[in-house]
Amino acid sequence: MVRAWAKQLEGLHEEQVAHCFARAEPRRLALAYLKGLVGTSERKNSWQLAEAAGEVTSDGMQRLLNAAGWDAELVRDDLRRYVVEHLGDEQAVLVIDETGFLKKGTKSVGVQRQYTGTAGKRENCQIGVFLCYASDKGAAFVDRALYLPKSWAGDTERRKEASVPKEVVFTTKPELAKAMLERALDAGVPTGWVTGDAVYGGDRRLRMFLERHGQSFVLAVKRDEPLWALDERGPGQVAADRLAEEAVAPEEWARLSAGDGSKGPRLYDWALVPLFRLQLTEEERYWGHWLLVRRSPEDPEELAYYVVFAPKETTTLEEVVRVAGTRWNIESCFESAKGEFGLDEYEVRKWEAWHRHVTLSLLAHSFVSVVRSKEAQKGLRRRLRARSAAPDAARGASPVVSVGVDAIDEKGRSATLVGVEKTPSDAG
Repeated sequence: MVRAWAKQLEGLHEEQVAHCFARAEPRRLALAYLKGLVGTSERKNSWQLAEAAGEVTSDGMQRLLNAAGWDAELVRDDLRRYVVEHLGDEQAVLVIDETGFLKKGTKSVGVQRQYTGTAGKRENCQIGVFLCYASDKGAAFVDRALYLPKSWAGDTERRKEASVPKEVVFTTKPELAKAMLERALDAGVPTGWVTGDAVYGGDRRLRMFLERHGQSFVLAVKRDEPLWALDERGPGQVAADRLAEEAVAPEEWARLSAGDGSKGPRLYDWALVPLFRLQLTEEERYWGHWLLVRRSPEDPEELAYYVVFAPKETTTLEEVVRVAGTRWNIESCFESAKGEFGLDEYEVRKWEAWHRHVTLSLLAHSFVSVVRSKEAQKGLRRRLRARSAAPDAARGASPVVSVGVDAIDEKGRSATLVGVEKTPSDAG
């Protein structure tokens, strides 16, 4: 099984990304880098990856990231195609979010003291904005961008030292997200929805961009987000929390799960409130605009708010709740990419090197996500066949199937073993 996994990774490299490397040496090192990222090394920096590849020093890996001739944007495009090929679905959700990379010193490109949810406070860090693709088949990243703060964008000396391209200017996080979404939509990525937290939902230009593209979304907003609503006095702007308080009757709350968490279903109370839009054409009237409100069952004062844009006649509360819950997929992907595939273990300072390492890390993460998805589907089919052929035997424990760096059970859950172990029914 491990040998088959290695062949699959070599196939991914050869079929998807090898063409991005004109010379043989960086092409070989890129494969070694990927193998190291999905391997069992405790850390995934250049030294450990070089050691895993049998290199005497880390010079080759450093050249791969800093000096070799290859375009990380082309590999990014291949990453997106690979994810769509294996996880693609018309009802998939594109999830926008950011993560922090804690750093020491002032030399790493884009580093400064800024808030990061990674630490839950202001820290010396870099911020990356990411786009994740989530479907019933699995979830993986399809794009990334490094946030360059104003303090860096306007500092000629620091830009030169970190090799920031001249065309790179200060760009807000929602603008970075918009550019990634535009790339995905222009590439024909099949998707039913877009979701993200209030950093992105609170940007009206991003919401209008998605509306112009006819792209449904469920985007979180802050409690004071001004929204257009209609009352007896006519249309006017009302804060999200005030609108929820005035428009949702007690009997209109519905308790629904936003997906399974580590402790079971994420149950909340939900309500959907229509928003006002002046819709003159038939095309405009096709779309509905709502405020989605989430309430904690344990603490009714704990509320969260989302703006929804979707087809008016076919959209249901259950569907938008599902989409809102899908946002947690990207948190799991961040945890996995950092914990297993070295996303945050780079030792580079320059602009291009950051994008190169992160892109290869996301490619490694997507490869294992696809393998896990396939093995989970195979396991489910085996389980269904076993139930059909031998109902009594199906009540025993299910085998765990190795996929290389770790393993999954038939529900797609991670397990720390290699190979196929005997189940209690096998051993008995």
